[in-house]
Amino acid sequence: MTGAEALRGALRRLTEAGIEGAARDARRLLAHALGVPAERITVVAGDEMTPGQESLFAAAVAARAARQPVSQITGRREFYGLGFRVTRETLDPRPETELLVAAALERPFVRMLDLGTGTGCILLSCLKGMPFASGIGTDLSEAALAVAAENAETLGLARRARFLPSDWFASVPGRFDLVVSNPPYIAEEEMAGLAPEVRDWEPRRALTPGGDGLDAYRAIARGAPARLMAGGRLILEIGPSQAGAVAALLLAEGFPVPEIRRDLDGRDRVVIAIMPGDADECGCA
Repeated sequence: MTGAEALRGALRRLTEAGIEGAARDARRLLAHALGVPAERITVVAGDEMTPGQESLFAAAVAARAARQPVSQITGRREFYGLGFRVTRETLDPRPETELLVAAALERPFVRMLDLGTGTGCILLSCLKGMPFASGIGTDLSEAALAVAAENAETLGLARRARFLPSDWFASVPGRFDLVVSNPPYIAEEEMAGLAPEVRDWEPRRALTPGGDGLDAYRAIARGAPARLMAGGRLILEIGPSQAGAVAALLLAEGFPVPEIRRDLDGRDRVVIAIMPGDADECGCA
């Protein structure tokens, strides 16, 4: 069987399974099975596949038809121009989270903290863009921390990134001029309405804290003032309807009115709060 023949069969199966973007996913899975970049599929599609490649591709298509995310099947996800290993123990990095990284890199920082690091994509993307900085990533999942550490090694950042098991700030030492987080924020009542790729395959505790979805922000807002240097920044990803509630939590803890930024779809996505005080005290320009 040639790659082109296998691709046509996969496209039919994924379309019948109701997969949005079936053609794109079929090409990505074929590239994975053949061990080539996705952009080379057209070049090699006419070649005969080996039995091993056919078996790998068939298993990948079956997994995708069962709504497993492509990144979990291939074990890889691109984020902010970098490649990250992804597993079922980690949240799949989203394009909208790149807005948080871009905001973090707008100003220099020397010591950062990423709460709920998952794959480490936020921490490591920030460190890649700030060569003199170091940082700590925390997570409750030891399996996720192992993935993040592997990603740090692969990206050549292991000497500047540490990973600790911690319930938010509980086990974290020191103070920082940048604290970031993409915490679980989906309300319990919204979970049933999520796409199967998210609801059934991604780690539940990385998606929702239960209740109204705000518990993580409550914990971060309470703990951040003691861990941020004067002038330091707290940058949080939020759900589209949570800007007002998260801003109120931060105001109650002594932060000035935070900045709210929207994603490309015009939805509130990132909250930026500045710790009161002289920015010169935190090593920032």
